[in-house]
Amino acid sequence: MPTRRLALAIARSLMFALVFTAPVRSAADQRLPVPPPDPAAIGAAAAAEVYLNSLSSEQKVRSDAYFEGNYWLTLWNFLWSSAVLLVLLHGGWSARLRQTAARITRRPMLQATLYWVGFITVATVLSFPLTVYAGYIREHQYGLATQDFGGWFGDQLKSFGLSVVMGGALVAVLYAVLRRSGRTWWVWASVVTSAFLALMFTVGPVYIDPIFNTYRPLRDEAVRQPILRLARANGIDATEVWEMDASKQSTRISANVSGMFGTERITLNDNLLKRGSPEAVQAVMGHEMGHYVLNHAYKMLLSFSVVVVIGFAVIGWTYPRLAERHRARWGVEGVADPAGLPLLALILGAYLFVLTPVINTIVRTNEYEADVFGLNAARQPDGFAEAALLVSDYRKLRPGPWEEAIFFDHPSGRTRIFTAMRWKAEQIPAQNRPAK
Repeated sequence: MPTRRLALAIARSLMFALVFTAPVRSAADQRLPVPPPDPAAIGAAAAAEVYLNSLSSEQKVRSDAYFEGNYWLTLWNFLWSSAVLLVLLHGGWSARLRQTAARITRRPMLQATLYWVGFITVATVLSFPLTVYAGYIREHQYGLATQDFGGWFGDQLKSFGLSVVMGGALVAVLYAVLRRSGRTWWVWASVVTSAFLALMFTVGPVYIDPIFNTYRPLRDEAVRQPILRLARANGIDATEVWEMDASKQSTRISANVSGMFGTERITLNDNLLKRGSPEAVQAVMGHEMGHYVLNHAYKMLLSFSVVVVIGFAVIGWTYPRLAERHRARWGVEGVADPAGLPLLALILGAYLFVLTPVINTIVRTNEYEADVFGLNAARQPDGFAEAALLVSDYRKLRPGPWEEAIFFDHPSGRTRIFTAMRWKAEQIPAQNRPAK
């Protein structure tokens, strides 16, 4: 691990970010085009340019700098986490954690759980400097965070607690399967992991998200009723809309129609209500309903399950070779040994890092489908363009084609606004044309 080079890179990033310490002026603070552009008259591309040019140069530079910095953070996160895992293996820490768990209890499942508690604690502590920079310092430097350090650290403790409990349960079941499945262990490990993903999709919106934020029924009937009408018109039998207090943590807008197997709920955050026009709210909710109606949760689960299966197949080929080669130093006895968890995570992390463009493309394709559905459902192309500008606080508007394909897990602002203007040109009669 090139620690000195990593430290210098982070220092350079800090210095660069300090250039942008002025408060963020969002797209909502800017005057949007009045009247909105008419793509039927000037063309979809020209109408999109009107929206894109409504942002100041300062906003565009800030947006590009923040998003491009994430490219490097992806690399640094991979390198740092890999270094932590190698320290656990090469330093013998992982084997000692396994031995400590074995002294405390003779029950294999409890041993795996106790090992996990030690593992996640050490990994969290060693990763904390980068977590503070990426999740707190950098977010404040770009004006995207609203929490003080105490509030942010409290959320980190909640995340850690959830990782201990839920990760401990997963590891206990996973290693129980590994002890009993023989040569086909990687198949059964894939099944367990995919089932865990399905559980997260199901329980997350109802039981996990409220740990971090307060959810309450939306009381503003002028906003609530149009959302419910939009939901019913698209086959969503909804009777309630929930508002979430995201502004206590960030300035980002978001909404979702999330959950699976009966745990679905319609939610939007208070930032969207405060910063977006009624048209933008309708456009965003139409997009989120698109995810639900198009069954994206199930499709994503299937797609990621395929990714997981291939990943465990890669582990099945790589793990025994590396474990045998370094057995004397690492003290890892086999794939069913909890002390080998850092090696399993290291291989899986490298696999997912290489697969980043593929995973981004899977997600981005679903997002584009939801964009088109939302335009057809809400019929608010200018509201959709406004929402794309709001998201430009933290997402680059004009990436190159390859840049968008590799690094973007959502369509870029330019793609989304052009899509909205193309829809408007075809679906809404031309406005403000001179009479003939």
